[in-house]
This record gives sequence, C-alpha cells and structure tokens, in this order.
Amino acid sequence: MNYTLVFHILGLILRVEAVLMLPAAVIGIATRGGDGSAFLLAAGITLAVGQALVMLPAKNVKMQARDGFAAVALSWIFLSLFGALPYVFSGVLPNYADAVFETVSGFTTTGASVLTFIEGQPLGVLFWRAQTQWMGGVGVLVLALALVPRLGEGSVYLMRAESPGPIKSKLTPKVGDTAKILYSIYIGLTVGEVLCLRLAGMPWFDAVIHAFTTISTGGFSVKNASIAAYESLIIEWIIIIFMFLSGINFALLFFAVRRNFQAVFHSEELRSYTFMTLIASGLILADRAVHTAQAVTFQTVTDSVFQVVTLMTTTGYMTYDYVLWPTFSQVVLILVMFAGGCAGSTAGGIKQIRVVLLMKNLRREVQRILHPRLVTTIRSDGDRVEESTLSGITLFFFAYILLLLTGTLVVAWDDVGFTSAFTASLTCISNVGPAFGSLGPTSNFAALSNVSKVFLSLNMLLGRLEIMPLLLLLFPSLWKKR
Repeated sequence: MNYTLVFHILGLILRVEAVLMLPAAVIGIATRGGDGSAFLLAAGITLAVGQALVMLPAKNVKMQARDGFAAVALSWIFLSLFGALPYVFSGVLPNYADAVFETVSGFTTTGASVLTFIEGQPLGVLFWRAQTQWMGGVGVLVLALALVPRLGEGSVYLMRAESPGPIKSKLTPKVGDTAKILYSIYIGLTVGEVLCLRLAGMPWFDAVIHAFTTISTGGFSVKNASIAAYESLIIEWIIIIFMFLSGINFALLFFAVRRNFQAVFHSEELRSYTFMTLIASGLILADRAVHTAQAVTFQTVTDSVFQVVTLMTTTGYMTYDYVLWPTFSQVVLILVMFAGGCAGSTAGGIKQIRVVLLMKNLRREVQRILHPRLVTTIRSDGDRVEESTLSGITLFFFAYILLLLTGTLVVAWDDVGFTSAFTASLTCISNVGPAFGSLGPTSNFAALSNVSKVFLSLNMLLGRLEIMPLLLLLFPSLWKKR
C-alpha cells in the first residue's frame, strides 16, 4: 500500500471536515447554545491533524485499487472518530461510544440515534447531526473530489470504493466532473425541498434540516415525534416525493434533466423500485383495512405510502408508530428494508439492482437444471452482466446475511428480545434508522450496551461502504508497503 498517498488523502478529508464544522460553530455562537466553542475546538484539532497528514511527503502519487479502497475505508473511520468530538466537548453525549454511534449514524445516513430528547439540544448540534448526513449522502470522498480534484486518474478508485452498487459508471470521462454533476443534482434537490417545505409552513431552520436529511435519506429530525410533529399531509407528501427521488440512481436523474427519457424508462432497476413501492403500500393498506377495520382514507393511504417509502429508501422518518400495525404489515416493512433503494442513490439496503440480478440468476440456474445444455447470459438494461459481477453480488449477499446474523447475536446479549435484536442489526447494516420492538420508531438505541453500540456502528459503516472496503482492512496483504 502507498502509505504516504493514503495519509495525504486522509489529511485532505479531515481538513474538509474541519471547515464544515464551522457553520455549526457559527449557529452555536449566534444562538448562545453553549456549543459554539465545542465546535471551534473540535475543528481546530481536526484541522491540525489533517494538516499534519497532508504535509507528509508523498514520493509516489500513483494510486492503485488497494490504495483507493484503503483510503475510503480509513477516511470514513477517521471522519467518524473526529466528527464525534463536538458531541463530547459540548456535553451533549459525554460518553465517547455514544458520540461515535451518533456520528457514524449521521455519516452513513442511517438515522439511528441515542439522543433521548431531540428538541432540547443546542441548535448547533442539531445542525451538525443533519450536516453529517448530508455530507455522507453522496459520499464524503465524492465531495472531496468535487472540491479538490487533484488526484488524477487514480481518483476513479475512490469513487468506485465509495459509490453504492455492483455496476459502476461515470457520467463524464473525468471523475472530478462526474463528482461535480452528482453534487449539482444533490444541491438542486436539497434547495428544491427547502423551498417546498418552507412554502408548506415549516420554519426555515426545520426546512433546511429536513431537506438535508431527506435528500441524504438519513432521517434525523429536530422533533422528538419526527415528521408526525408537524401534523401536515402536505409536508408528508413533499417529503415522500423527495425521498422517492433520492432513492433513484442519480445517473437516471441526470438523464432526466438532459431529457434522455428513454434511458430513464428503460431502467429495470427503476421499474423494480417503483413496482415494489406500489405493491408494498397496497399490501399494507389492505392489511390494515382487513385486520384493523380502518377505512381507506387519504390519511391511511398517506401513512402507508410514507412508511413504505421512508423505510425502502432507508430514510427512517416517522409519521405513525408502525409497531402498532398488524404483523403482516410489519413483515412487509422489514422486507422493503432489506431491498432498499437503487444503486447510485443515497439509499441503503441490498439495492434493487442486486435483487433483480439475484432473481435472474436464480431463474437461470433453474433453467440449467431443466436444460443442462442451455447457455444463457444475464442482461441488465440490455447490457450483458459479467459473471464476475454476478459472483460479487452473491458474495455480497452472503456477507450481508452473515453480518446481519452476527449483529443480531451481539445485540441479543443485551436481552432486548429477538425482534429488537434482529431488526436493530438489520436497520444498521441497511442504514435505515429505526428498528422494531423496544427499539422501534418511538424509542432509540440509548439503552444498548457500549459493546452493542460499537458493533452496530461498525455494521453501519460496513453497510454504507458495502462491506468490501472495510473488510479488506483485515487482510495483511493490503498493508504491505510498495
């Protein structure tokens, strides 16, 4: 591994993080919340460490794949460790394990929280929580590439390691230009939602926070009751629309802006994403009508669609305590948490494209049993999918399930019940946010032990980076100097 180059990238990322702590510091000072000095101190420490790493001489600036994966994995770890400092210094979360959990949940856009009273927190802290989710939505390394495009051809490895999905593509020949396009779309969606929410009656600060955490599919709110606190169907439908858009591959949004609608409607993944949203919403609506005798009204339709979209896109907002719904509806919600949104979006989960390709691979294997001499290839949107990609998807799914079960075992040690333990592990590896049972949408993760919080933090990072970048850190061959 090219240590000096990796350290140089880490330094750049920490410098970006330090600068991005300043808005929260300004808000803290302006509102006299007592957290402004905490952000200034954390920014100073982060900047000093980042500058020291940048100043290390890099003799070889050529990046290889292993360097890119190591830089991405270590960057997210360092971001989380330093991003937790404001919580500790301000006294909001004096337990460092809690602070790291909250920070990792922010950067990975998971939305699971250990804060027990959101509305009583300083505004600077609330802004930082939302900003960490917005920073982590498209990717912190993508943000760095857009701001500091100085890494040359090797920067493609950074984007590949951080971008979700089994099939990677560039919108332009230059990675820096692709990063700028992605963030242009990202900023455009954010500004659009801020304006819509403000017109719907939400205060400016709340509108900015919820736009940050909707477009990033993060789910942190400034209200204890989340979106339910606003009691507005207009606000709920605005958020539904922007959550759904944020769960779509940003490349398709780019094509839509360029009026290349053929590419948009040709996407199998988008069709799967839309179809699953409609079917899951319909099933829940029917289940509630049959088993709870609730009439089908605009309110019940909104509740059903909102909870499906918020969990499928792994945003994690709440408008209704779905733990009170019938068992069938809860199982449907768990299934959409598995599937997640589209690859190349800010959503988590397994991703729709993997679900589609796994089903196609299953069908091909059945056909091979029936017709041993049959030779078929699997295609996605008309393009042939390489066997190595299919093998990688199978490996990812196996690792995903293994980590899910391991996380369940760890959390079960806290004796919270199987439902809570299983869904807590699922919500973290899928970057969703709320779980079920005693860790449901009206509760939080504060009662868990430090061991569970640390392990779930690791699961959140593994889920956001799609396992492999962090897993590679465990292999000694990665660390061999070249």
